[in-house]
Amino acid sequence: MKYIALSALLIFTAVTIAAQDVKQVGIVGHRGAKGYFPENTIPSFILAIEQGADTIEIDVVISQDKKVVVSHDHWFSSSFSTAPDGTRVTKEKEREHNIYKMTYDRVAKYDVGKFGNTGVPGQIPLTVHKPLLTEVFAAVEKYTTERGLPPVWYNIEIKSSPQGDNIYHPETPEFVDLILKDINAYGLGKRVILQSFDVRPLQLIHKISPDTVISFLVSNQLGVEKNLENLGFVPDTYSPSFSLMNEELVRYCREKRIKLVPWTVNNVDDMIKMRDLGIDAIITDYPDRAVKVFRRK
Repeated sequence: MKYIALSALLIFTAVTIAAQDVKQVGIVGHRGAKGYFPENTIPSFILAIEQGADTIEIDVVISQDKKVVVSHDHWFSSSFSTAPDGTRVTKEKEREHNIYKMTYDRVAKYDVGKFGNTGVPGQIPLTVHKPLLTEVFAAVEKYTTERGLPPVWYNIEIKSSPQGDNIYHPETPEFVDLILKDINAYGLGKRVILQSFDVRPLQLIHKISPDTVISFLVSNQLGVEKNLENLGFVPDTYSPSFSLMNEELVRYCREKRIKLVPWTVNNVDDMIKMRDLGIDAIITDYPDRAVKVFRRK
């Protein structure tokens, strides 16, 4: 009987370990499913969910009339943008198409997908505009509810910098206030992560909305301890470029109980490396690839 009990215990332990292995490594669709559909658009976010993402990553900027607009850049990128008069936005003049100097009615007249994206050769062209953050909330919540899908999380990146204040975006307090108002209007505070490379909005959110999940984006070589010293508090998540990932960083974040979410991991071999290091979630342009690596049966 002792041997039978021991065997049962070993089987139970193996099953438990296997369950932990397959468990919750979150899949974050970077700007939706940027590898397939125009970035930061509603079709791209919906596709990311269809492919298995449990979180969608959204970049936000502010228009002249104080609307929260979904966009990675503060201007219309020459890689995929067409002006309202039908002409392509050129590299030399793209910053003249400054969203902070336009009303949202004007912003919505630009196309950001019908010619594809010169930086993403496999992307499927779609005639589409930059949506408001509230439009994304409405479309995604409707989509998941109607299909009985689990609610998704929203990983919202605040696109700000000290150099951009009052040129490409409002100052930090107003920027944060506008985003929080949209989140609260939809009652999504418990399913939102706010992230930025800029420490200022994160510090303010930590102070005025301490229950909000905060992720610190990092691309520099300063190291985690120096970066957290500059931030001034321990965030829920540390989100470095995947090229900065190593065992020492993983060990440090585990000791501090900080989640690790590297970006932007598109190659399957790199995804496997991240999986083997042990991460909490992964940000990718290709959610379907991540599903094959992190949702293995």
